Amino acid sequence: MGNVFRRFTGRSWRLRQQSMSLWPHWIKQLSTKEQTLHFKTPLIQLANSEIEAHLMQKLCNERSHLNLKMLSKEEIEHLEAFNPLIKHGGLISYNDGRIDPISLQKCLYKACLEKKTQFIDQSVVYIERTSLGKDNKWRIHLANGESFIKNTIILCAALASEQLLKPLGHQCPIEPVLGQALRISIQATQKNYSHWPAVINSHGINMIPLTRNQMMIGATLEPGVNASLQSLENMKNLNGYAPDWLQKSQICKHWHGIRAKPLNRPAPILEKLEPGLFLMTAHYRNGILLAPASAEWIANQINIE
Repeated sequence: MGNVFRRFTGRSWRLRQQSMSLWPHWIKQLSTKEQTLHFKTPLIQLANSEIEAHLMQKLCNERSHLNLKMLSKEEIEHLEAFNPLIKHGGLISYNDGRIDPISLQKCLYKACLEKKTQFIDQSVVYIERTSLGKDNKWRIHLANGESFIKNTIILCAALASEQLLKPLGHQCPIEPVLGQALRISIQATQKNYSHWPAVINSHGINMIPLTRNQMMIGATLEPGVNASLQSLENMKNLNGYAPDWLQKSQICKHWHGIRAKPLNRPAPILEKLEPGLFLMTAHYRNGILLAPASAEWIANQINIE
């Protein structure tokens, strides 16, 4: 959701727009013969009320250059299975969408191998400052008792960042927000949903068609680290607005994950704490979207040093 973001000023908007401009280059560079990345579009947001529809229309008027527009009557009819939900209309963003995260991880891993990246299968216990000659460097201590020294550390440890930084005198309050998601199977007697857009967003919940009769739904927003059955049920029922085909669907897979959300500051945290010590974490719900802009930020910071 790089272009349908409601605000259009400030750091969050700039990061989104920067990432949207970089993603096509990333896809081209990371794709391989074995694993080709695809940016699937478009994204549709359904209005929940006349007031929301009015705000969407205003957004489309302001961002027509970003390929946003309100759904036409024909497009609404094309989504006839959602008639109970789209009586107020909605907007379509032709340049927003999704990237398969598993394929992305595989491509990133292969790119790291090609760059001779060293992977260490140990957790970091603590970090300490050390002084060798004129250079201030950092010693990283691992769980197996080993340690090594580096000039630069980029800390991307999400919730563990606070624990690692506190002994160094830095405060980094981050809270966990749990999210649950489902893969569902739609009854075979229903229509083919694979021709739908890449993402449909309704009542704050994303629906992602996968195959002819399977779809992903997510995700909840739950403070803490314990999953709620009631939140899961509310999500599957779209908070009481689920159409008949969704209510009758069967759950194929259920999972949850923890997002790291900064306290009292916007996500993500991109900060130089000391020479050679950088914090790049707590992207909350926009880790994939903001990955290119975050990477460019840290590359520029290192080049400056």
